[in-house]
Amino acid sequence: MRKGTIAFVVLLILVVAGIVYGVSVIRHGFSARDQPSRSEALVARTVRSLAIPSGAKNQQNPLVANPDNLAEARAHFADHCAICHANNGSGNTEIGRHLYPKAPDMRLPATQTLPDGELYYTINNGIRLTGMPSWGQAGENDEESWKLVHFIRHLPQLTPAEEHEMESLNPKGPGERQEEQEEAQFLNEDQSCNQAPKSPKHPSH
Repeated sequence: MRKGTIAFVVLLILVVAGIVYGVSVIRHGFSARDQPSRSEALVARTVRSLAIPSGAKNQQNPLVANPDNLAEARAHFADHCAICHANNGSGNTEIGRHLYPKAPDMRLPATQTLPDGELYYTINNGIRLTGMPSWGQAGENDEESWKLVHFIRHLPQLTPAEEHEMESLNPKGPGERQEEQEEAQFLNEDQSCNQAPKSPKHPSH
């Protein structure tokens, strides 16, 4: 069989497979509730990896993972990232579970084995056709993003105390703020009642 014939047959098989897959998707419908198939996930990861310049992947984190940098990154993550990724990086949030693809568990090897440069590039530039937006300033060496890289590395060792601290830094919706105000008002009123002066007792004659 000639090489041209083999190439034509392979191309024909790919086209037919693509048509079958397309028909299947259309009949099933486009839903963000679905979990991407293994082949789809593999293709997406491969394309994403190829789309990141090798120079960016090989970048080394210019900042050290000292307590101050980790504390700043922890606060930044709680305020900006936890709404999708959760404070512990699990992705188990209302938004994270309903994205397509779903927010990854960043404590797992699929994220932890990525080079620092690739994590930084992803934070700074986002990922197309997903819920991951771009952060930081394009073309600039963004220190906040590099600090977040250190925090992502720290996620598998996140302590309960750190996670509890992050909960107080998470953005709050109107309902939660109103509930906190009502609770504070109730406590203040209760405290005022307890501190009210008692009427003096008159001595008996």
